[in-house]
Amino acid sequence: MWTDFQPLTIQRDGVTLFARQGGPSESGRSPLLLLHGHPQTMAMWHRVAPELARTRRVVLMDLRGYGDSDRPAAGEGSAAYAKREMALDALALMRSLGHERFDLLAHDRGARVAHRLALDHPHAVGRLMLLDIAPTLAMYEGTTEAFARAYWHWFFLIQPAPLPERLIEADPVAYLRDGMGRRGGGFFTPEAWGQYERSIARPGTAAAICADYRASAGIDLDHDRADRDAGRRVTQPLRVLWGAQGVVGRCFQPLQLWQAAAEDVSGRAVDSGHYIAEEAPDVVLAEAQGFFGN
Repeated sequence: MWTDFQPLTIQRDGVTLFARQGGPSESGRSPLLLLHGHPQTMAMWHRVAPELARTRRVVLMDLRGYGDSDRPAAGEGSAAYAKREMALDALALMRSLGHERFDLLAHDRGARVAHRLALDHPHAVGRLMLLDIAPTLAMYEGTTEAFARAYWHWFFLIQPAPLPERLIEADPVAYLRDGMGRRGGGFFTPEAWGQYERSIARPGTAAAICADYRASAGIDLDHDRADRDAGRRVTQPLRVLWGAQGVVGRCFQPLQLWQAAAEDVSGRAVDSGHYIAEEAPDVVLAEAQGFFGN
């Protein structure tokens, strides 16, 4: 899957983060960091990253708590999994590779990390493309019965420990199949699916993903409200895509919500469900090449 991408690890505050990089180191184009969603790993980009790496340096990272990165203890209020903390992971990775400024392509949970990174470190982020999310605060404040039924995992994972952890750990692959299989799944390759199964079964994963979602329903909302009260918005060019058959597009108005949170936004629905990079990789590739520059 990654024959042309070099594996690497970095340490940040005692947390080991796993990443890969490929493509020309000197291309005249900004390096591009790809961040995955839940409950996936960097493997979700395997249909997109190799082609992008033909013309630019491409870096992929497993978020803390996922894939081959560490699963640190959550800490009080799940602060170790605040998107502000996870954004610092991404920033440290890119700086360790000599990239002070870079672009972002991110999906789902990774897109929430990318949103926070763009807000907190605007000097480091040039352009960003986010797949199938609306701003976290807007989604929680706009939750309807239809959304709660479809995104049941949002409200399951934030229940007090150890209830969700214990239930996931009883059969982690079943959790994966129930969570991802309900949205289809015939487009997942055996190689990628094998990585998702391996990751979800690693010790500590259940606690980590619960902490990720508890942070989003707690400390992340505090950070988002502080930004809104201060009038802070994303200033970089932002492109948003969402699946026409996905829950985000059905339950929210993504473009309008992002226009309230950012200054320079464009976007559209694509013929896909939630897992756009695996369902419609040609669309993602064409959009990325157009937006970031081919």
